[in-house]
Amino acid sequence: MTVADRSDGAAPTPPTAALGEEVLRVEGLRVHFAVRGGLTDAVTRRTKVVVRAVDGIDLSLLRGEVLALVGESGSGKTTTGRVIVKLTRQTAGRIFLDGQDVSELWGTGALRAYRRRIQLIFQDPYETLNPKHTIREFVIEPLVVNGIGTGAERERRVLDALDAAGLRPAADFAARYPHELSGGQRQRVVIAGALVLEPEIIVADEPVSMLDVSIRTELLRLMLDLRAARGLTYLFITHDLSLAWVIADRIAVMYLGRIMEIGPAERVIRSPQNPYTRALVSVSPTPEPPTQGERARRTILVGETPDAAHIPAGCRFSPRCPSAFDRCRVEEPPLIDVGEGQMSACWLAEGGRRLPVLDTAPAAPSPTVAAASDGEATAPA
Repeated sequence: MTVADRSDGAAPTPPTAALGEEVLRVEGLRVHFAVRGGLTDAVTRRTKVVVRAVDGIDLSLLRGEVLALVGESGSGKTTTGRVIVKLTRQTAGRIFLDGQDVSELWGTGALRAYRRRIQLIFQDPYETLNPKHTIREFVIEPLVVNGIGTGAERERRVLDALDAAGLRPAADFAARYPHELSGGQRQRVVIAGALVLEPEIIVADEPVSMLDVSIRTELLRLMLDLRAARGLTYLFITHDLSLAWVIADRIAVMYLGRIMEIGPAERVIRSPQNPYTRALVSVSPTPEPPTQGERARRTILVGETPDAAHIPAGCRFSPRCPSAFDRCRVEEPPLIDVGEGQMSACWLAEGGRRLPVLDTAPAAPSPTVAAASDGEATAPA
């Protein structure tokens, strides 16, 4: 089943017996960045300001699934992805791969073996590719760095990866330079660079956000086809909630370094149990117009997103939340199980209480609408 076929928002199930088995787990992940002070701060010994980019999240990735990590700019989703592929050090927390603690692999030979299993697709193909290198040189480099295969084997794997990424004939594209390719073709080269190591997990950081609508749909279809053919597992990072609904099995919604809600994609979209998720869903594009004579129901958030260096007390969403009450402003809620695999970090979900049900369930976004949406995942201020 392809993106174009899925009008109900459900992602296809890959043909693997291991579906549902936990392959990666993150516990208590924190990534804090100290803000560099000036001479006055040093003299007065002013307390250093710390940006809490990721502020204590627990996350699991199931083998063969697509988990969408959704959030507006500054929510910490990209930092989370970079920590998982070990491009950024965590301040605290543990990472487990197949049950083995891999948190401290830095600078060891085991780190290369880890990165062969987990690869990253960057957002900007124009910045990812070296303009002085041919496509062959870019794709073969991971094999050379990791000392994999003989010369002939490397050439074969490069051509196989380019072909799998939809660049055919592969030999012709291998000899080209980045300036000879379109934006969509460049992103396919980046995908081929990740595939050449035959990884199990791919962290895709906004992989289609810079591409035209028609090209986005093609690349999403390609990624889903590769999952089915190779048994890949994706952590799909995006700011586009409607796109996440189209491609993901589960959705995790981030806000200011914390996960606000997580669960099956269909339930998170059709029955959001966190006011922040609900606000995002209410302003997501949909091909279905409102009932004649009625206006679409939207939750318009007021105010600006707080600074990650000065996160408010209690629930970090409380200053903008239309449902906030006293407890929200003094005590931060944990993720509360609301049933059927869905969890929400909201005191309203405690004790089985639920947010009021939407009058009408949102319609499933069409592939065109989902691909065309390029706005940030946030309600207008």
